[in-house]
Amino acid sequence: MLKLMKRLVRSKSLCALAAVSLTSGAAMADEWPDNNIRLVVPYSAGGTTDLLSRKVADLLQSELTTVVVENRPGAGSTVATGQLARGGRGSDHAILMASPGHTIGASLYPNLRYNPVEDFTFIRNVINIPNVMVVPADSPYTSVAEFVEAARTQQLSFSSPGIGSSIHMSGELFKNLTGTQLVHVPFRGSGEALPALLAGDVDVAFENMPTVYPHIQSGKLRALAVTTATPSEFLPEVPTLQTAGEGYGLENYETSAWFGLIAHKSFPEEGVTKLQAALDTMMASDKFQSFLPQFGAVAGQEVGGDFRQMVNAELVKWAEVAEQANLKR
Repeated sequence: MLKLMKRLVRSKSLCALAAVSLTSGAAMADEWPDNNIRLVVPYSAGGTTDLLSRKVADLLQSELTTVVVENRPGAGSTVATGQLARGGRGSDHAILMASPGHTIGASLYPNLRYNPVEDFTFIRNVINIPNVMVVPADSPYTSVAEFVEAARTQQLSFSSPGIGSSIHMSGELFKNLTGTQLVHVPFRGSGEALPALLAGDVDVAFENMPTVYPHIQSGKLRALAVTTATPSEFLPEVPTLQTAGEGYGLENYETSAWFGLIAHKSFPEEGVTKLQAALDTMMASDKFQSFLPQFGAVAGQEVGGDFRQMVNAELVKWAEVAEQANLKR
């Protein structure tokens, strides 16, 4: 009888240990991430969004786990964004590098099957890149005031790498606020738009900093203003449009090319917390800080709810610009 009792006690103890072991193993398996993270880029390889995403993926891997970059271009970023909004298998490890196309696309395509704010979790804004109002070096216009005065009496033109780009919409916002009738000349990418500007085939552009910075430095382009609310440390002598355009309706002008990470609205809360912590560490690192000058960029500040509010404000702004420019599709 005594031996039987000992066997029963031992059996119960082993069962208890097994249960603890199984519970502990399940808890470990449930920890996020338990798989590779997929970073979706809604544009083709080689562009600014792709290059930034690959750098972020590379730096995040040392903080979390393997980050795999997937390019899914189409319809101004709405194809990839729509796929993310639908969720489904793997969405708990999928994030997307959003940019102005996220809000501009929603403004141009009003029949999208997703809500650009309500259907997503907003993790963190990563970087902001100013746009720069530039004219050819031999342009007669040396200030924003001179340009606006001329544009109110002459038919001047502005270029962009395509309809719906942040560069195009920056020009449309300029038109709306100044009451000018600039003619938009769209090209198939900055590779075609930039030579036309350099040659003087168009009068002005509101290009991303990385595209025009070398040509400003070489003297081939003249920078009249940056589009952000504060001056750029990379062009400290160039005023903002708010300052340079005072008295011409530009006192509240502000645009930038922002890039931030979003996920499906059902994304695990633990994943959001861990990603935000990893991004904070990554963005404070020397490797990330030394990377910013390549884009003439500054680190983004908006996290979580603040990032969501920023995106919502952008959505309202570009919807108004698209309506006034009759850009709805």
